[in-house]
Amino acid sequence: MHIQDILQAHGTTFSFEFFPPKTEQGFADLFVTIQRLQELRPSFVSVTYGAGGSTRERTRDLIVRIHRETSLTAVSHLTCVCHGEAELSAILDGYAESGIENILALGGDLPASLPGHDRGTDAFRYAAELVRFIRSRPRVPDPRGFGIGVAGFPEGHPGTPNRLQEMDYFKQKVGAGADYICTQLFFDNHDFYDFRERCELAGIHVPIIAGIMPVTTRAGMVRMAGLALGARIPARLLRAVAHCADDDAVAQAGIHWATEQCRDLLANSVRGLHFYTLNRSDAARQIYDNLGVS
Repeated sequence: MHIQDILQAHGTTFSFEFFPPKTEQGFADLFVTIQRLQELRPSFVSVTYGAGGSTRERTRDLIVRIHRETSLTAVSHLTCVCHGEAELSAILDGYAESGIENILALGGDLPASLPGHDRGTDAFRYAAELVRFIRSRPRVPDPRGFGIGVAGFPEGHPGTPNRLQEMDYFKQKVGAGADYICTQLFFDNHDFYDFRERCELAGIHVPIIAGIMPVTTRAGMVRMAGLALGARIPARLLRAVAHCADDDAVAQAGIHWATEQCRDLLANSVRGLHFYTLNRSDAARQIYDNLGVS
């Protein structure tokens, strides 16, 4: 289903994000997770994308398999990194032929496996250029063309410390043809509300979906804080985790925090909740149960 139809049909969307496994066993395990989460009837699911060749193929394979073997609407991530224009055209043509209607367009990060890659050889450097290119493609299989999402940064984009300039760039990206915004993960809802208000002041009026990733282990929390895109961990969450005896307790504390985040976001008219699942279903299912989502 086209993302415009999904957003029109649902006052609040609920969605999940997966990443392509590296092994056949990983694919088998992921499809068990997908089958469990399919019972929750999400509005859509998305699949992440890497710049390396094999990772690209795994993303495509997973997206097409979800489309063919489940009732879920699948959104494929696509990045600018390591792509020429002809290659991007071939990827988009392949998705159109397979019936994939929606793309999340990203600037992308250079993978650790390609440290010497010259970004000057890429067709596009910024997501706004990729959005414009996707929007210019032949309008098949839907006369509206692909449904297009872009990433938002409630805590600020790490590449643009000047937040006034950041919103100027962001408005260009959305204005290039985006249908919706999906934010990076955050733990303090005030950051999301501030970002949403900044978008309104900038004249950006497409739906903004909030990205949620519950803390489930101490090591995972440390990784989130060290991501290239960053993640501010509030002191109250740090204190809750510090009082936990083991990772089982950490997971319960993290799920409680994420549940309360979601309650507050829903009470403040969020257009959607997007759960970063790390290819597991337990945390998302518990949050659904806690919220009483039907």
